[in-house]
Amino acid sequence: MEKVFGLIGSAVSHSFSKQYFDEKFFREGLRDHRYELFQLNTINELEQLIKDTKGLTGLNVTLPYKEQVIPFLDELSPDSRKIGAVNVIKFKDGKRYGYNTDADAFYETLDRWMPEKSNITALILGTGGSSKAVQEALNRLGIPFHLVSRNKEKGQFTYKDLNAQVIKEHRLIINTTPLGMHPDTESYPPIPYEHITKNHWVYDLIYNPARTMFLQKAEMRDAHIKNGLEMLYLQAEKSWNIWNR
Repeated sequence: MEKVFGLIGSAVSHSFSKQYFDEKFFREGLRDHRYELFQLNTINELEQLIKDTKGLTGLNVTLPYKEQVIPFLDELSPDSRKIGAVNVIKFKDGKRYGYNTDADAFYETLDRWMPEKSNITALILGTGGSSKAVQEALNRLGIPFHLVSRNKEKGQFTYKDLNAQVIKEHRLIINTTPLGMHPDTESYPPIPYEHITKNHWVYDLIYNPARTMFLQKAEMRDAHIKNGLEMLYLQAEKSWNIWNR
């Protein structure tokens, strides 16, 4: 029987996941494997998708469903339960299992990219499921952080709170929001970029486009910049390992 994998989210056309897995399946001779992009208007459409898709074996989960999908699952891995977000679903023996590979993938990419981690404090832009995975990774690395949200009750800072002193004290800035993602490539988080310096490390989880406005504005201030493409590839391989064990 054909094995079907895919990505669920509210906007998935920008994703490189299908291309990645199509090439992987071709390279490894897996002619009975297929990867699809499933756009869901609400997470409640997941049940019908599962019912209609014969051979459904695994799903990746992207914005904004990494938290919303949890009630639809039978079991959670310890990591996904601790983080409170799921980005990988495995279907086996009639059960749905939730996992989180975002935290491990972000941990590995940040650890390699930023050699000096002492005396670093991070600002995490956004408070959703991706933000929760980043928080877990930073905790493992021993990097203190503060959250930034549009709503005061969700974050320790709002965007209006960000000033020269806050930016100076947080030399690692991570965007976990969808601002700047294709096709809305002209948008960017409203932070005071003029206070970013060559001593800042600026990481955008978005990979399409490769250089978001967020990264371009940081690059103009001579900051170190990184997009989320390496994280996507790592996360994809970790998903594959989960689906096949």
